[in-house]
Amino acid sequence: MEQYTGSRILIESLIAQGVDTIFGYPGGAVLNIYDELYKHSDRLRHILVSHEQHAAHAADGYARATGKTGVCLATSGPGATNLVTGIATAYMDSSPIVAITGNVATELLGKDSFQEVDIAGISMPIVKHNWIVKDVADLAEIVREAFLVAKAGRPGPVLIDIPKDITANKTDISSLFSDTKVMKERANRLTGRECRVSYTDADIQNAASLIAAARRPVIYAGGGVIIADAGEELREFAERIDAPVALSLMALGALSPAHRLYTGMIGMHGTVASNKAVQKADLLITIGARFSDRVTSSVRDFAKNAKILQFDIDMAEINKNVRTAGFVAGSLKPVLRKTLEALPAKMSNDWGDEVSKWKERAPASHRKEAALHPRFVIGSTAARLAPEAVVVTDVGQHQMWTAQFYPLYRPRSFLTSGGLGTMGFGLGAALGAKAACPERPVVLFTGDGSFRMNCAELGTLAAYGWGILVIVLNNRVLGMVRQWQNLFYEKRFSHTVLDRPPDFVKLAEAYGAAGFRAHNKETFTAALDAALAAIARGQTAVIDALIDIDEVVLPMVPGGKPIDEQIV
Repeated sequence: MEQYTGSRILIESLIAQGVDTIFGYPGGAVLNIYDELYKHSDRLRHILVSHEQHAAHAADGYARATGKTGVCLATSGPGATNLVTGIATAYMDSSPIVAITGNVATELLGKDSFQEVDIAGISMPIVKHNWIVKDVADLAEIVREAFLVAKAGRPGPVLIDIPKDITANKTDISSLFSDTKVMKERANRLTGRECRVSYTDADIQNAASLIAAARRPVIYAGGGVIIADAGEELREFAERIDAPVALSLMALGALSPAHRLYTGMIGMHGTVASNKAVQKADLLITIGARFSDRVTSSVRDFAKNAKILQFDIDMAEINKNVRTAGFVAGSLKPVLRKTLEALPAKMSNDWGDEVSKWKERAPASHRKEAALHPRFVIGSTAARLAPEAVVVTDVGQHQMWTAQFYPLYRPRSFLTSGGLGTMGFGLGAALGAKAACPERPVVLFTGDGSFRMNCAELGTLAAYGWGILVIVLNNRVLGMVRQWQNLFYEKRFSHTVLDRPPDFVKLAEAYGAAGFRAHNKETFTAALDAALAAIARGQTAVIDALIDIDEVVLPMVPGGKPIDEQIV
């Protein structure tokens, strides 16, 4: 029987899992793997990023945009630790990625060898599972396990750590071909633990009874709806019970903003309608959401007039942050279908036009007199890009403005770091989305603080001839932190002013992108025209949009206050 090296086994195993793209950065411990990638470049595309953190973010963006599992690769030591922030980002947002790291040879493990870290120990709290490969004969099976675990139940990242000698050692290629019965048993074991049908008919009937008894039901939907591809079920469910629908940041795109029952985002920067409806509800139906503190603010005061009915695939989320009156644990798509079967064909409630009146209330502080307001920048961009655009953000004020002002009509069209709030996520994730969906326009809304952290990936985009639109909402400060300092720290702006280089237009040009600057509506419109023309030529375009230093994100719930006590 023919034998392959561990590196060849790895490549063949990835291809067998349907992997077509891997994001990475080479180093000594993964030289054997990179040599094999060179030999098989016609079968497996490798994208060379500028920093390992962005390899993880790119794999994450690839996964979020497609629903498939993203893959990233880094060397040992600092290469592996540079992946950690990206892995944690994916973990918090339930995004499936397989991170592969090299390590020193097995005989050197644990001896503080050059560029050695215990990446398995470091990553343990932020992955679903990890493996250290000690025998090349186990490598193919471990890769198969890794992809199963990443997608099973509630998705998330996993990590495979491969010592350098394992990549060079040879093994019989029979390891590439698993016994069907064994693999089925393994799949049942791995996926059954997290994806079992754990609800009963009694759970469904209890849910239906709670819904039937409610007079002011509200649906709070989270990112689990998008992960489960359950947007259609969410819409049908909402229409059946005629309930307003509030979405978490991670769920934007799960229901069309044009739908009559849509009330917008919920939480700290949520809409008046969503937050008031939740506080006035007598039943809060939570679907694929985890009651983040950015949604609930004061848990004691959150939905205090409502019973809670929770639908989630992850039993660990049930009763974790908020006590429920009922729950159904299982995959959302079939669970919602099962619940619909138990409900009457048409239901009514007592909301009347109350929610519609709340929807008309918008913050008065979106200043009309501003020379260039984020609403104009984001709205104008949305009007020019087709509905199929992938919208990506970093973290900060621009993230919330994008969530508020960009109409998102499709699932997997909004990529943002929700749970971890990772500045620097955006350009790597946009790169991954463009690699996955080259036919779709990709736009990144970022802030000047975040863009400093990831701008090197402009060079990656130029190298591969990918044109994306980058809009820097530049207020020359760390805007969200300054907003808090302004409101709650008596204007003590400690180290939040970014009055320093670089010039983003010159920086863009240095990286091979087109650079433009705008300071009012007219110059922004002209810059957008020129940027879209550059993108049509396959060139990334950066617009440095200068906005007011004290522009704020409103509505806003001060920390610890009930969510209907908003600053508007």
